[in-house]
Amino acid sequence: MTTIRKITDLLGSEALWLLEHQCTLISKESLELPAPDYLEKVFINSNRNPQVLRSLAQLFGHGNLGDSGYLSILPVDQGIEHSAAFSFYKNPEYFKPGNIVRLAIEAGCNGVASTFGVLALNARKYAHKIPFIVKINHNELLTYPNKHDQVIFGKVREAWNLGAIAVGATIYFGSKESNRQLQEIAEAFAQAHELGMATILWCYTRNDAFKTEEQDYHSAADLTGQANHLGVTIQADIIKQKLPSTNYGFRDIQFGKYSKEMYEALTTDHPIDLCRLQVANCYMGQIGLINSGGGSEGGSDLAEAVKTAVINKRAGGMGLILGRKAFQRPMKEGVEIIQHVQQVYLEKEITIA
Repeated sequence: MTTIRKITDLLGSEALWLLEHQCTLISKESLELPAPDYLEKVFINSNRNPQVLRSLAQLFGHGNLGDSGYLSILPVDQGIEHSAAFSFYKNPEYFKPGNIVRLAIEAGCNGVASTFGVLALNARKYAHKIPFIVKINHNELLTYPNKHDQVIFGKVREAWNLGAIAVGATIYFGSKESNRQLQEIAEAFAQAHELGMATILWCYTRNDAFKTEEQDYHSAADLTGQANHLGVTIQADIIKQKLPSTNYGFRDIQFGKYSKEMYEALTTDHPIDLCRLQVANCYMGQIGLINSGGGSEGGSDLAEAVKTAVINKRAGGMGLILGRKAFQRPMKEGVEIIQHVQQVYLEKEITIA
């Protein structure tokens, strides 16, 4: 069976809807699309120093998607964000940090993103074998009641010392603590760039008011798109965002700046159009958008991951950062899910909408 046939089968009844859709509001011609020469086209005239460019080149040149312009990253920091027991009870082998790095290597990922502890314990063994991305802040969630906050867990130089080519961080845009987080991470990213490391920002929205009785707007295209725009403003080299599942957050919650014409001019309710609005907010794709693979829901994980990859690629995105769908299964199955996603980005018949 050909790759495109496998992908079509996994998409099921939505295959034509997703594979034949064309974006007519924000055209593909207006975007900077992922390509082998992406770094030269976008960053060669930027303020990023040669060491940062080398770090980005290491990330883009590694793994099964190497030199394609697309990224496949394994993120595992859920032991902090979701508690280790809850995250790893299905697969206790991932309590051992080395297995997290092994999964990324076996799957042919461009890089592995994890905590100071995980990557530091394996630095001498693996830092030269796969690009390390150190997640420098977390929401520890042991505080009761829980709060929407991200705190720094270590120093940027410590990430550099253990051989990382990039640092990653989360800002909870919309939360009470977002202004402090924004200042902290802007400073951390400046330090990372000075040391020659790339920067990846998890641009999440968090506010109890964003979830109403009718709809959860935390993944609305307009709110997440604006979060992306704030992220590129502090010079994130790559933006990580959840795939949009709805829209009209500003309008329906009644805050911020919005207009009816804004929504009509930029997007429809098609998932590829919603994702394209996220891409547009990343300087029209000049800063790459990688979407998350989402949580693990059991038997539909593979189909959902492939669907997310198709939406991201056709919208103009740069790849997927997929964790729970992979590490909450036996390693062989996790590798297969990640590699199926990679095939979406390698398949030439799946084009930009």
